[in-house]
Amino acid sequence: MQVQGVIGARYPFPDTGLPRQTYDRRMTVQQLSGIDAAFLQMETSRTFGHVSSLSIFERPADPNFRPFEAFRAQVQNRLPLVDPLRRRLVEVPFGIDRPYWIADPDFDLEFHVRQIGLAPPGSVEQITEQVARIVGRPLDRSRPLWELYVIEGLENGDFGVLTKIHHATIDGASGVEMMSILLDAEPTARPEEEPDDDWQPDQVPSPIDLLSRASINLTRNPMRASRLALRSMGELAKAARRVDIANTLDAIQRRLRPPSPEQRDRLPMLPRIAAPSTPFNKAITPHRRFAIGSVPLDDIKAIKNRLGVTLNDVVMAVCAGALRRYLDGCDSLPADPLVAMVPVSIRSGDEADKWTNRVFALTASLPTNVDDPEERVRAMSVTMNAAKQRFEMMPAELIMDFTQFAMPALATRAIRLATSTRVVDRLNPPFNLVISNVPGPRQPLYAAGARMKHYYPVSTITDGQGLNITVQSYTDTLDFGLVSCRELVPDLWDLLQLCLDEVQILMKG
Repeated sequence: MQVQGVIGARYPFPDTGLPRQTYDRRMTVQQLSGIDAAFLQMETSRTFGHVSSLSIFERPADPNFRPFEAFRAQVQNRLPLVDPLRRRLVEVPFGIDRPYWIADPDFDLEFHVRQIGLAPPGSVEQITEQVARIVGRPLDRSRPLWELYVIEGLENGDFGVLTKIHHATIDGASGVEMMSILLDAEPTARPEEEPDDDWQPDQVPSPIDLLSRASINLTRNPMRASRLALRSMGELAKAARRVDIANTLDAIQRRLRPPSPEQRDRLPMLPRIAAPSTPFNKAITPHRRFAIGSVPLDDIKAIKNRLGVTLNDVVMAVCAGALRRYLDGCDSLPADPLVAMVPVSIRSGDEADKWTNRVFALTASLPTNVDDPEERVRAMSVTMNAAKQRFEMMPAELIMDFTQFAMPALATRAIRLATSTRVVDRLNPPFNLVISNVPGPRQPLYAAGARMKHYYPVSTITDGQGLNITVQSYTDTLDFGLVSCRELVPDLWDLLQLCLDEVQILMKG
């Protein structure tokens, strides 16, 4: 029986007449999108493509509650609802085409759900140090690309759950949805009944099958690329008609004319072609640091309402203020504004497969050259509005379509060459860091009756960008998760405290 593949729609592997493996049932495989595959190609011995989260749970009053056993049982019960947990990669020989997902014929839940105990006293610093070590190791590509650690022994009897899953599988929005499926909306756990599960493992496609599919894709790519180029030209023409020429000329003049000293603290600069260099914009090591903290969400909303900006503007400005003070304290504050890469979800809700990346990125100047905190928020708002306007000029999905034509073998080789030559140490980066603000659940979530208190994001860093700041809202709290290269930002907790202090400065007005 023929093997069936999935790329957007389902279609069979081609019958090439070549010897092929015999299957006793119909099997479906799903090819990774270009952006999903890119998160695999980015990986090196120092850069990892997984994203993680650390959830802190309050232990229920039941004296017989066992966090590890309870959480493992909950995950096992929800497996039929979360397809990515039981699928693994199959890579095309020689890397000439994007990999495929298959239902793992050797799935072993015990391998993925693990237990850790902290020594007394079980402080926040202890758990974050464990998390930093775990996220500094790659995932095993011969198995489904996720791990889950139940971490016991926290102060006050709390326990933590670290989820580590590859970015090729989910983005921020789908990660939040996965969390809502694995957890409960009520403190009383759902009945322990077996849900309908028609899942069956796949047989691994033979190299001949994969090469046959790749040969068809490669022959079709030139035609697809031509159609995409025509679409791009049409969209560029539409964008050109939407642009206000006068505003464009004014922007160009402002970019070409250096600001006066008194203007420098007020002018929200547009992103530069190359961002200024900072101590964390160098080649990273495999070692990580992780710092966490929280602020009341109502504080951020109060600042937003008082200054007439968005919640995201406030978060970005808080990070800009903390970075300004941090770099100034290191005698490393550039005269020009830093540049942040900001992930943006482009989910429409109509995706055929929700377990994939639907994320794009915009760049925005951070007003790290503005001294006054409130003026910094207003400058951030102007900058973000300009970034959004540029983002809307070209459909993000159209740009993402170009990633379908990158050959994995060539992309991987190029990344490894750049890594081995440490080219990032000799060039200014396109942006200084990633700042991400992910909206999370507004209602409390529970795991087998244990209430989740915090949801700290643990993102990834890459060569040239050794710092990542991600915040996640959950109920009435905004949780900060900062990740850095251990060697480039050794005092990450100091930077975290500056972020928390910046909120208090803005609250005081």
